[in-house]
Amino acid sequence: MTIHLLDLGAGNIRSLVNAVESLGHKLEWIKTAEDIDNAERILFPGVGNFGHVMQALEKKGYADAVRRYIKADRPFMGICVGLQVLFEGSEESESVPGLGFIPGKAKKFDSADKPVPHIGWNSAAVRSKTNRSVYGLRPHSKYYYVHSYAVPYRESEWEGWDVATGTYGNEQFIGAVAKGNLYATQFHPEKSGVAGLRTLKAFLEGNGLSSISGEATEINENSEGGLTKRIIACLDVRANDAGDLVVTKGDQYDVREKTEGGEVRNLGKPVELAKRYYQEGADEVTFLNITSFRDTPLADTPMLEVLRKTSETVFVPLTIGGGIRDITDPDGTFHPAVEVAELYFKSGADKVSIGSDSVLAAEQYYARGKKLDGTTAIESIARAYGVQAVVVSVDPKRVYVKDPSETTHHCIQPQDKGPNGEEWAWYQCTIKGGREGRDVDVRQLVTAVEAMGAGEILLNCMDKDGTNSGFDLALVKDVKDAVRIPVIASSGAGKPEHFEEVFNQAGADAGLAAGIFHRREVPIGDVKSYLTGKGLLVRDEDGSAAV
Repeated sequence: MTIHLLDLGAGNIRSLVNAVESLGHKLEWIKTAEDIDNAERILFPGVGNFGHVMQALEKKGYADAVRRYIKADRPFMGICVGLQVLFEGSEESESVPGLGFIPGKAKKFDSADKPVPHIGWNSAAVRSKTNRSVYGLRPHSKYYYVHSYAVPYRESEWEGWDVATGTYGNEQFIGAVAKGNLYATQFHPEKSGVAGLRTLKAFLEGNGLSSISGEATEINENSEGGLTKRIIACLDVRANDAGDLVVTKGDQYDVREKTEGGEVRNLGKPVELAKRYYQEGADEVTFLNITSFRDTPLADTPMLEVLRKTSETVFVPLTIGGGIRDITDPDGTFHPAVEVAELYFKSGADKVSIGSDSVLAAEQYYARGKKLDGTTAIESIARAYGVQAVVVSVDPKRVYVKDPSETTHHCIQPQDKGPNGEEWAWYQCTIKGGREGRDVDVRQLVTAVEAMGAGEILLNCMDKDGTNSGFDLALVKDVKDAVRIPVIASSGAGKPEHFEEVFNQAGADAGLAAGIFHRREVPIGDVKSYLTGKGLLVRDEDGSAAV
């Protein structure tokens, strides 16, 4: 059967295409309203701002055709904002009405007790009848969400609908909803591993309801809701001296061997390693392109091909970092950062990571008296693709002082004392892969980029990189206290206990590691088993089951 894709041109559509094709179906793009009328089955992956999506539907002349199609009870699946537009409206765009097929309105999550956006793996459980699967959903499975707005669940409003919900903090929200041939998910099935492929397959094959039993009927949640702690595999990618792209790993950012010749440390091929981590249960995969894009990022076809190939077999979120900024080619052609990001998204990335450019943008932000000007890479990409698409990667190093009064910068007490017994340090942000320090501390940077629209912080620490001695707990906790967006802890992981420490003692939302996974010193499954034993909620390897 041919599936028709209603694509409004934003975000990573390649992964959804790959997921559908991996399930044995062909896709055709909808180009006219007539294509909607003639389609057998439609997928609508709405991405970005609610108002922009609705306005694009109207502008392209699709809105009335979609209304006719759904009203006729023909097979239609909305994803993410594609779910939200089926409702009456959203707080995100108060003046723009939705399609109005489902009662209710999307509201922003309350950030008083949790980070917003809601990013990660959570439930989509039919709570009233857990022995019944709606479009392949299972109460114990976890699905990948990335959103700031959601439709609250109130049981009395849903008569006649099959509803699966997630719980984030103390808020229960719509994770999926179905009635007849209409199905929609707030989560991204194409990024939800085997569990996501299972529900996508059920829609594509028209299997709306089925029975389940045993452990599959249990809802995997705790007192804080259903959101799991994420384990992220990071691949530092660069060209070796022969010009081949390899995965490498630095020791405090030095990626060359200490032996004679000092060749680039080679730990494997990026596509193969990413696939291995997906199969081992990684919740996300991050590529950091640590040497490319210095002058012409749009010409880096090998790295773009890595993304394309990876997205064909890896159905969890992919992040790419390296050179995400405004670029002027040697021939004088200017490329804004949002154009660079668009190329990555079209190649298979779900999020882009911005490093050095974010530090320079923060300097300008403070020079203007903490005022935004709308021109930074963070602002432009967040405006076009949503805050959830923008990760800021922070590369700080400690500057020890005897007393906080010695500096104007924000100081904390690290676990390790300085070379002369100093107990205090401020964390200096660096650029150019750690080679240049700037007069900006981590607290200043994360506060500024959150104001600009960053959706997540990837928090490294040069002093911890490659040491296997554990994360910088004091730094992670300090950043968690400073911002209301999710924080990914990086640098220093050497054993499963380090992940438990950074989650329980510092409050990190995710833990990232590289070398210990590359060298198989600590398998991802061992980390998750250990965390489960300590009472932490993690996504189990549902991927071991058949789709």
